[in-house]
Amino acid sequence: MKIRLFFALSLLTSIVQAQYKQQLRGTVVDQVLQKPLAGATVSIAGLSQPVMTDEEGVFRFKDLSIGSYRITVTYSGFKEATLENIGTNSGKETVVTIPLEALVKVESEVLLKASSKKNKPLNDMSAVSARAFTVEETQRYAAAVNDPLRMAAAFPGVMANDDGNNNIIIRGNSPTGLLWRMEGMDIPNPNHFDQPGQSGGGISILSSQLLSNSDFVTAAFAAEYGNALSGVFDLKLRKGNNEKREYTLQAGVLGLNAAIEGPFSKKYKGSYLVNYRYSTLTLLNKLGVLPDNNATNFQDLAYNIYLPTAKLGTFTLFGFGGLSDQTFQPDIDSTKWESKSDRYVSRFISNTAMSGITHSILAGEKLKINSGVGISYTKIGYDEDFTEDDLSLTKSYLDKFATRNLSFNTTLHYKFSNRLNLRAGLINKQIHYKFYRLSAEHDGEPMEEKLNSRGNTSTQQAFAQWQYKPTNELSFNAGLHYLRMAHNNTSSAEPRFSAKWNINNRSSMAAGYGLHSQVQTLNVYFAQQQLPNGNVLMSNRNLDLTKSHHYVLSYSYRLAKNMQLKTELYYQRLFNVPVATDDSSTLSAINIEYDYITDPLVNKGKGRNYGIEISLERYLHNNFYLTLSNSFYQSKYTATDGVERNTRFNGNYIITFITGKEFINERKSKVIGVNIKTIYAGGLRTTPIDLAASRQAGYTVFKEKEAYSLQNPAYFRSDLRVSIKWNRRRLTSTLSLDIQNLTNRLNIFNQYYDEEKDKVTNQYQTGLIPILNYKIEF
Repeated sequence: MKIRLFFALSLLTSIVQAQYKQQLRGTVVDQVLQKPLAGATVSIAGLSQPVMTDEEGVFRFKDLSIGSYRITVTYSGFKEATLENIGTNSGKETVVTIPLEALVKVESEVLLKASSKKNKPLNDMSAVSARAFTVEETQRYAAAVNDPLRMAAAFPGVMANDDGNNNIIIRGNSPTGLLWRMEGMDIPNPNHFDQPGQSGGGISILSSQLLSNSDFVTAAFAAEYGNALSGVFDLKLRKGNNEKREYTLQAGVLGLNAAIEGPFSKKYKGSYLVNYRYSTLTLLNKLGVLPDNNATNFQDLAYNIYLPTAKLGTFTLFGFGGLSDQTFQPDIDSTKWESKSDRYVSRFISNTAMSGITHSILAGEKLKINSGVGISYTKIGYDEDFTEDDLSLTKSYLDKFATRNLSFNTTLHYKFSNRLNLRAGLINKQIHYKFYRLSAEHDGEPMEEKLNSRGNTSTQQAFAQWQYKPTNELSFNAGLHYLRMAHNNTSSAEPRFSAKWNINNRSSMAAGYGLHSQVQTLNVYFAQQQLPNGNVLMSNRNLDLTKSHHYVLSYSYRLAKNMQLKTELYYQRLFNVPVATDDSSTLSAINIEYDYITDPLVNKGKGRNYGIEISLERYLHNNFYLTLSNSFYQSKYTATDGVERNTRFNGNYIITFITGKEFINERKSKVIGVNIKTIYAGGLRTTPIDLAASRQAGYTVFKEKEAYSLQNPAYFRSDLRVSIKWNRRRLTSTLSLDIQNLTNRLNIFNQYYDEEKDKVTNQYQTGLIPILNYKIEF
């Protein structure tokens, strides 16, 4: 009996131990050319036996106990690299890529270490106002819900424009100034419920299953980034597991997800990764749980297919697509109509798709060539009718926006030496467009055609940037970007420069400058005005690019091994901003949030954004992290009337506090996470409403001469995320609850004149929103 009990206990012990093992593997590459480095030494803190990378730069640690590890890589002629908090779970393998920075001068007895700072940008030519973000951050931060934009609202100088969507304000700039890139290619706005000119939307199309560590830049961009004024999301995609098949299933408020990844065969190192999501709201609507007169639907697909070859380089096929729509039908019982808004029949659609193929090849020991071809499609529309007393319908608004783009880009990376690198490239985008808008200025006024245009145009971009390192501690980046809009042959040549000095192991300084420009939202060029003789005038056809000078100075100081204090000063001077032609008007494109302007415009506007950001960040250590960021800034604009005013986005200050703690049981089979994000910021600016004029007109009339002279009350929001992760044998499951606006504070967004109540009414942002999600990985 004792023998049987002993064997039973031994068997149980072995099963328990087997449950919590996983493989950690990866590739070590040269930072500039991404060339595999054979013979690098890879070690894990706490393990006595390091491993060496093979001829393809690959290393692996088999049967590691699940948990969090510190990886150190050394290689002759390169700085030592350290990766902190690399986690392993029982459900999926952990696969990492570790770039090493070449030494300019090899010291005989001194081992130089690269910074293990977790948010160091992946693009080594981004020296200021740039940081990397991880997939774990999009999942860990409270109410980020796997969305890069919502996650970025926790960074210094960044604030959500509206809690109901994920548009962000960066250093006082309009949300429309953001550039999206993926795998080195410019992409359309990857968000559901998008609108023309927007950079965000209601919900991200992108799945965290596909994203890898990526960069977020907020000023003085490197020369390779163009057609943007406020920021850049430079997204990288994760390759699927090329050794075994893995699955992820999710169910939650934001949808039902299924992802699959794996190798094509055991003898081929290529892989695939595909994710599909179907809206939970659509499912509930079809089941009759939600009212059938108001529906919100969306679904999306994203994929990344990795195809290496023996001699022809590496190919990838990637893409995403999202379908989204909202419909509203009045109640069939007209006695239930309480206000005019209950009479409208509306349908909004926003569909986006993009597919690209990239090719990368090493041509010798010093040259790498990356090329890509992409096709994208965007269709946005809003159709609205008013229900009369006899239940007949009268058209009240119609807007159609459609573009098809074909893009090509190529980039050369040339490594002259460990001191000097060159990166140069070309980007060409062919655009086919079709726009139409039928609308009235105000209720009761006649409908007019504001847009009716279709055709083709294109943009061309070229860039070259050099990086020079006179010492291991000092680097300079200089380059030039060129942007041309073929529609009216407007262009901009833009110098860029940055420098960084690692003063010692604790402190560093950096400075950057850049001239940046952006094409206007395409609809704006084709806005039309009806002349008395019946002819149509397109006064915006020859609008120039909006431009901005960026200046940045930063200083970082490491207070402790896992804690850093960083300060950045910035100044941005915008010019060539489209403003109204009327000399007394206060209208400026600098204040655009969502829509586009169809008024006649000229490039005579100006703007200024300047401020200071101070952030204290404690990186994840001992399962605890904390960041406190303070931003103090001014955002001003000048319209045709020559008066400098606050912009819509001049909140003056943003204070953000994020923190989190993980509680792990002794066997590391269960992890409980608690994460908090709190934002306290100055309210957005608004224009006073002329109540008497509004009563007379029957709609909202603003005091235009006092544009943005009022400020909404301070914005306050706390978010909470609580999660439980279970590791079982070959399976990891996570149950999470994100609560957006935990205190249910009703932050004011805007004001309008309510004709039925005969008073000025506040428009509030969203209140408390719980988001429940359950995920299984195996």
